[in-house]
Amino acid sequence: MNSEAAAVGGVSELQRARGREKATYLWIRVLGLAAIAFVVTTTLQARPAPGGAGHALGVAFALIVFCAATAAVMWLPLPRPAVQMAALLLAVAGAAALIGLQGNGAAFLGVFPALCLAAFVLPAHLSAVVAATAIGAVSAAWASNGRASIAGIVLNDFAILAFYLLSLFARRLRESNHRADLLLRELEQTRAAQAQAATLAERQRLAREMHDVLAHSLSGLVLNLEGAMLLADQGGADPEVGEAIHGAHRLAKTGLQEARRAIGMLRDDALPGPRRLADLAAGFEADTGVACQVAVTGAEAELDTDARLTVYRVAQEALTNIRKHARASRVEIRLAYEPRGTRLIIEDFGSRSERAAPYEGTGYGLTGMRERAELLGGTLTAGPTDGGFRVELWVPA
Repeated sequence: MNSEAAAVGGVSELQRARGREKATYLWIRVLGLAAIAFVVTTTLQARPAPGGAGHALGVAFALIVFCAATAAVMWLPLPRPAVQMAALLLAVAGAAALIGLQGNGAAFLGVFPALCLAAFVLPAHLSAVVAATAIGAVSAAWASNGRASIAGIVLNDFAILAFYLLSLFARRLRESNHRADLLLRELEQTRAAQAQAATLAERQRLAREMHDVLAHSLSGLVLNLEGAMLLADQGGADPEVGEAIHGAHRLAKTGLQEARRAIGMLRDDALPGPRRLADLAAGFEADTGVACQVAVTGAEAELDTDARLTVYRVAQEALTNIRKHARASRVEIRLAYEPRGTRLIIEDFGSRSERAAPYEGTGYGLTGMRERAELLGGTLTAGPTDGGFRVELWVPA
């Protein structure tokens, strides 16, 4: 129990870490945009202001290069690290040029988005090149305009270096979160595989039990009935007795086949579906001597596992009930693939025996058929007609 709680706590902590990482990227872009806006505003107010000649032209060009390069790295999917590094170096050069041409101390802030992005998106050796270039270019710019002391230049260099190292630490944290995310996914996949294996093992155990108990019993019953048929044929028994034994033998063989199919289903074998309706009809006709026709209309649609099995089981149960309760002259099975779902109709025609509660017995039954249909979001209706009884199933596509 403690280990499960710890696992849940670890998952929650990792999810919070991923949320913080996404928030960090958002704040980087927001702060980058704010830095661009601040540098542009202060550059327009400083002297010389951007213009079309002399130093003013240089200021205008440096401002355009800085804004374009910084925006490109933050919002455009640049293809290779070398291209990203070139854009970051242009951003650094633009900010340094503004410092040198105007003595604009606010342009110093324009270096930090480039440093942060370099630490986050570039390999370590390339990001180090950007950081070293920023230190050198900014120092040279301050020295060229003579407006900063040596101590001030050194402090600025320390600020650049500290910000770069902090950004590297944030990148390492992001990579650690990513590795933890991969490990968590592998753990979840492993747990799912273990659960699936345990389920399959339990189903196989049940299949073995069914095989040992039910299939063996039915196999013995089939053999005994075959012996009874031989005795009846050789002993000149009443034809009705022989026919009854033959009928019981067919039912026992059918039950044995269904038991084997059920065992196969537990072992994750292919489940029966609409394509086996013809086999059901042929078996019913062979057992009862009543004509049973199957008609399929519409373009065949691919049903999911539960829907396929429901169509088959409803048809199977309806035919079983007809065999038990009705003296039908013919039976029709109609399967229609419609745009919004699949419709199955089983209808018998002819005289019927007296019964108080049709289709209500042990086994799957009318109630079970309705429940299975409702679980799929479908409907099942059943009731007498002028000439017999009709069961209609509809399942959504």
